[in-house]
Amino acid sequence: MGWLFGKDKTTMVSPENALPGRPTPITAPGRHAVLDAPLAPPYPEGSEIADFGLGCFWGAERIFWQTPGVISTSVGYAGGYTQNPTYEEVCTGQTGHTELVRVVFDPTKVSYEELLRVFWEAHNPTQGMRQGNDVGTQYRSAIYFNSPQQEKSALTSRDAYQKVLTESGYGPITTEIAPAGEYYFAEDYHQQYLHHNKNGYCGIGGTGVSCPVGLTSGEA
Repeated sequence: MGWLFGKDKTTMVSPENALPGRPTPITAPGRHAVLDAPLAPPYPEGSEIADFGLGCFWGAERIFWQTPGVISTSVGYAGGYTQNPTYEEVCTGQTGHTELVRVVFDPTKVSYEELLRVFWEAHNPTQGMRQGNDVGTQYRSAIYFNSPQQEKSALTSRDAYQKVLTESGYGPITTEIAPAGEYYFAEDYHQQYLHHNKNGYCGIGGTGVSCPVGLTSGEA
């Protein structure tokens, strides 16, 4: 089984070789331990959803629940093939999923473009199938958009951030930008992990390069 933990963890598994999973969800989401809001729908009227992958979801989720205007956050798995995967299965690299933070936000209090700025600045989006010392397809940078406007804003922000990253000596952004697909909630013990585990592991670290949020509206 050693091959599961070798170089193949940085190569996307093909659909036909992915683990089969199971038809039954492995968790029943409750309420947010910090924001006292629902983790699963229905969400408050007028709220919108943003889906981001930026490395280990423990630290990534905390960044977003601390962002003003965010109603709720949860962590889960997306972008892969295995149905209702477990954390252990995702860690093998054989499901195709990335660790995702789902952000439910009030667009009258925080814009999607501002959440994109938080996303870009919170990690290094040029590292491919890894984030820092965390290596594997589950740690890849990803934006899964939920509307045409989100797609436009994501692409515009990527291009704007690439410019300043290049000027600072960084390579090409490798962030996957794709339509949102099936989102599977992670196990309960992963939800708001750093709230329950004050000294828990947080592998999140940015480049120190500011994202020009004023150029990311996607209105052009």
